Amino acid sequence: MATKNLVPISSPRPPDFSTTTGKHPKFSTFSPRRKPSSISLATSSPESSPEILEKPEIELEFIGPKAGADGKFPVEKAKAISGAKLLRNIMLDNKIELYATYGKLMNCGGGGSCGTCIVEIVDGKDLLSERTNTEFRYLKKKPESWRLACQTIVGNKENSGKVVVQRLPQWRK
Repeated sequence: MATKNLVPISSPRPPDFSTTTGKHPKFSTFSPRRKPSSISLATSSPESSPEILEKPEIELEFIGPKAGADGKFPVEKAKAISGAKLLRNIMLDNKIELYATYGKLMNCGGGGSCGTCIVEIVDGKDLLSERTNTEFRYLKKKPESWRLACQTIVGNKENSGKVVVQRLPQWRK
């Protein structure tokens, strides 16, 4: 019969078990292993640490679809790290209206299969990704400046600048 050595539950390591060639395992006695006790600490000071590079940012301005009582179109602003997000996600994260009434009820959730997130790029087209095949399919007969927000990546991780976006361009006449 095998002998058991009990180990306290609060032990940091389980017992070391070894087996023999027989049917029953042979339990060895518990011997805790020591970890190396040398610790190296690194301190950071403004003089010794290299300069941390900031990620490039894209500034976005979203022009509202309808003029206010004063005759001016409302403008909402947001910032995004270049190449990190889709235009749709930036708008939703900043609570900027993207969809018309129909789109609010019937949008595909960013899958590129409904065409309800159309925006017009007024300025900064070169700071956005190229049109995707999905956009070519849905925007065949639309102006070149129109994009699907769910397919448009803002920036390319290296560029920075300003993009001006007209929301719901189909409303503007």
